[in-house]
Amino acid sequence: MKILVAVKRVVDYAVKVRVRPDRTGVETASVKMSMNPFCEIAVEEALRLREAGAATEVVAATVGPSQSADTLRTALAMGADRAVHVLHDPDPSRPLLPLTVAKILRSLALQENPGLVILGKQAIDDDCNQTGQMLAGLLNWPQGTFASKVILNKEKATVEREVDGGIETISLDLPAVITTDLRLNQPRYATLPNIMKAKSKVIKKVTPEDLDVDIRSDMEVVEVTEPPKRKAGVILSSVDELIDRLKNEARVL
Repeated sequence: MKILVAVKRVVDYAVKVRVRPDRTGVETASVKMSMNPFCEIAVEEALRLREAGAATEVVAATVGPSQSADTLRTALAMGADRAVHVLHDPDPSRPLLPLTVAKILRSLALQENPGLVILGKQAIDDDCNQTGQMLAGLLNWPQGTFASKVILNKEKATVEREVDGGIETISLDLPAVITTDLRLNQPRYATLPNIMKAKSKVIKKVTPEDLDVDIRSDMEVVEVTEPPKRKAGVILSSVDELIDRLKNEARVL
């Protein structure tokens, strides 16, 4: 069975995000970029399933500019067999919407014919948490979101997913779409030999037009601003003063 894993290039989680001076988006020039942490978990889970004998091939895919090839090389260095790069130069004012990404992944899934598609539950740049669900809807495949445990057999996947009330266990007929939560696994580090091997692995390059997907966005980003700075706190001398301020200044009492 083949597993298709979608990955995304984002600003590294340890970087303090800054807004561009013209307020058209987030500053990405000369900023460290890396694979989205939830996507790393998705790659790791696919590799573990292959190592357990439940899959024979892991294919990584991404949508983005030429620099996104570095993210695919990371997935290949972790152990993915090959990669597909859908080339797209981003426009900050017209970003790719989750539905558009889902349509691209649908076309890739129809070409690759995987038994399972794994994605991170969300990206840390936009926090949409929509692509996996939309992809499942477009493919008409069952879905298991927020997975904290995945078990595969020949025809079914058993997924433990985190919900507000605890852990929900569901059984999915394959092929299916799964999105990963933080507690699913701990991603491995790529070793130096594997990093060197990744340089010779195949990255297939295609365009949205090749996949017959219209990427025009219906949404325009008008302005991006930083959140207002919090005012400094004050120390009150008594409970009576606190009640007075809550009542007359904050007007919450």
